[in-house]
Amino acid sequence: MATVISLLNHKGGVGKTTSAINIGAGLVELGQRVLLVDLDPQANLTLSLGIPRQSVTIYESLMGESDLSPYEAKAGLHVITSSLDLSSAEMELVNEAGREFILRELFAGVDEDYDFIIIDCPPSLGLLTLNALTSSQQVIIPLQTEFLALQGLAKIKQVIQKVKLRLNKELHISGVLATMYDQRKVLNRDVVETIQKYFGPLLLETYIRDNVALAEAPASRQDIFEYAPSSNGAEDYLAVCKEIIERTKHPIHLRERSDKKTPAK
Repeated sequence: MATVISLLNHKGGVGKTTSAINIGAGLVELGQRVLLVDLDPQANLTLSLGIPRQSVTIYESLMGESDLSPYEAKAGLHVITSSLDLSSAEMELVNEAGREFILRELFAGVDEDYDFIIIDCPPSLGLLTLNALTSSQQVIIPLQTEFLALQGLAKIKQVIQKVKLRLNKELHISGVLATMYDQRKVLNRDVVETIQKYFGPLLLETYIRDNVALAEAPASRQDIFEYAPSSNGAEDYLAVCKEIIERTKHPIHLRERSDKKTPAK
């Protein structure tokens, strides 16, 4: 059964789609079978990989018109594409029974085919994001290392806790990913320090360094491992993927719970 991970931040411009693509591609580099799900109506993930418009996108699947139809981007990496049609999905599904669980039901037909399913969530906390969270075991929060990126973190944690309490007991934050990091900037270092105080061991040890190749790769319709395999971006995302695999095997929240147990006398 696949491990399902949502990349979530309701603030745009934090490197969420870039991270979804390159975490997916990095996991493939490490021998994993990966399904990327573009759950954003802007379809930036789909466009960044140069995938042509498909007859069946995530919109048609959510509407009950079709099962999921993965597109093979390259060996080991499949994509559920998006389109602008998805922008109307929340209104169309508002009266649908069990609307929070539609995506989970769709995954039941494909999760044996993959080791990881990575969901690129929209920059909002609406029904599409709720579907992602009810379908996932893990959430990774990409955070740009700038002051304004820290705003709204409490709201994200609150939403995740509510979903965990009411809809999905397996859900937990497995990592916070610092993006666009420049060690030379005092502000970047200060923001990382603040994130560390707020999230503790949930902050991933690898920071994604500010790297022009990461911005250039989508223009070439490639992930960073195809576009610039020796770049800092490729090195950082591969290290992040190794951390994700380790945290999947040994979840932080379970380790913390174990550490808090009273030693046997």
